Amino acid sequence: MKVRRLGTSELQLSVLGMGCWQYGGGDYWGAQSQKDVDEVVHHALDRGINYFDTAEVYNNGESEISLGISLKGRRHEAVIGSKINTANARPDLLREGCEASLKRLQTDYIDLYMLHWPISPLSIKHFSSSSDLIQSPPTVEEVFFTLQELQREGKIRYIGISNHGVEQMMEVQATGVEVVSNELPYNLISRAIEETILPYCVNQGIGVIGYMPLQQGVLTGEHNELSSVKPMQARSRHFHHSRGTGSRHGEEGAEVEIHQVLNEVRMIAAELNVTMSALCLAWAVANRGITTTIVGSRNAAQLELNAAAASLKLERDVMDRLNRISEPVLAKLGSSPDYYENRFHNRIR
Repeated sequence: MKVRRLGTSELQLSVLGMGCWQYGGGDYWGAQSQKDVDEVVHHALDRGINYFDTAEVYNNGESEISLGISLKGRRHEAVIGSKINTANARPDLLREGCEASLKRLQTDYIDLYMLHWPISPLSIKHFSSSSDLIQSPPTVEEVFFTLQELQREGKIRYIGISNHGVEQMMEVQATGVEVVSNELPYNLISRAIEETILPYCVNQGIGVIGYMPLQQGVLTGEHNELSSVKPMQARSRHFHHSRGTGSRHGEEGAEVEIHQVLNEVRMIAAELNVTMSALCLAWAVANRGITTTIVGSRNAAQLELNAAAASLKLERDVMDRLNRISEPVLAKLGSSPDYYENRFHNRIR
């Protein structure tokens, strides 16, 4: 498994990382046995996959608990990334949140600790109904100075951010606190970061962790028609606002364009004799501006397929074809990588 350096840090991450949202089981992804998690985690480590991405909000902490159990005896082989809920970013809550994550993960340190979403009333509103917190959020300085204190205490090795745009990255950088990474959505039908965010990260030496490489199952080939995508996974701007459970973006979606992409990707995959999942994962991994691409694997067999995709080399003409056929979706959805809010009123700027 190839590795890439994460920004200015000393962390060398496997180009394919483990998304741990489903660990511990929950309403969003359904049940997940600890036995399967143990098997997947150990198989990943044996395969040279060393990055494990979780967060305190994933299944209300159960993801961290499950990952901690699986890494017993092998913690030293893993790089753990976890995230603090933006509603818990006030200094006292942030410190409590970090301590709680350490306890759940059964570790003395977290390799990469990230602010899950930027500090803004809209970001906080998604996680909290507290009017005081929404109207008077902590300042960027308060948040990142607290993270820096935790780093000095050895509780976290490196500080990262998630879902931050260029303006927000500049605000963080103005504090003088070093941030080594930004975790962002990136896949064949979610290419918004290519316009300004990814080039800025590359220029500034900020590593990028790509998430949602298969668009929560849409790019796996299991959906011949987009109407079969479950409402919980159809909340994003890719779909008409009436489709998703809890959808709040109010936009028309790009289902016609996405359907065409899926048809053409399916044909290319057949020509290459690979699965759609492998082709789409290989496309994401091929972008050297992305340090690691995290993907969920529910069992060892699924992990093996994903790992094989990470080593699949795509020829330039194939990359060009994939870029070309997905351009209409990029044009339709625009340059905002917040796919869950309206493009003109969102959390990323």
